[in-house]
Amino acid sequence: MLSNFHTHTIRCQHASGTDREYVEAAIQAGFKILGFSDHCPWPFPDGYVSNIRMAPAEIDGYFSAMDAIKKEYASDIKIYTGFEAEYTPALNTAQEAILAGYPIDYMILGQHFLGSESESVFVGRPFHEEARLKQYVDLTIEAVDTGKYLYLAHPDIINYIGSDKIYEKHISRLCQFMKEKDFPLEVNVLGLWGGRTYPDRRFWEIAAKIGCTAVIGIDAHSPEQLLNTTAVKQAEAFCEEFGLNRIEVQL
Repeated sequence: MLSNFHTHTIRCQHASGTDREYVEAAIQAGFKILGFSDHCPWPFPDGYVSNIRMAPAEIDGYFSAMDAIKKEYASDIKIYTGFEAEYTPALNTAQEAILAGYPIDYMILGQHFLGSESESVFVGRPFHEEARLKQYVDLTIEAVDTGKYLYLAHPDIINYIGSDKIYEKHISRLCQFMKEKDFPLEVNVLGLWGGRTYPDRRFWEIAAKIGCTAVIGIDAHSPEQLLNTTAVKQAEAFCEEFGLNRIEVQL
């Protein structure tokens, strides 16, 4: 594993460590490319203040800090600056407006909610309703169709605990679309190492059968996670177990 494009910073309010510590950990771990993709800010129209992402007022500081650290470590590692973002049609135009003019290298899609965060429930909470599963798949497909995103982070974060037959019906549709678009799906190291509900073996059995492309993302929320070679090897073994076509994404 030579690159990691899923790296957070303290600006998201639930990560630790300085930007410099992440970079130095990545260099120590042997990475050639490190992409910062902190949780993207949203200009919530109802005055809602998120406690899981950077605020719009922090965007300037984020890019200034990234620009400085890119230059400082230019001879040691290639650094890219981006965001992990949800696709929220009702707020997309407003978000694009506040991000206009910034040198965004990439965005990864991380669909944590099915609407505005201020009005929605986290998709990682268990649920039985087929309509929510279908909505997740529909929204994700619509997002990928925009061409804005590099890959789909933790595609199996959706925690549907109903019928396996219904799950397979909708996830097969999602994976078939991703296969046709040659759009990578992330095997999430944080979820695997932390014993979360993802990576979901049901999901990856379907993805492997359809022939989807996979990428490993550490989803680092601390510098130490970039140094956890045991966790990375576990993710690599997971990919091998399912016979996944694993790639290193390119910009």
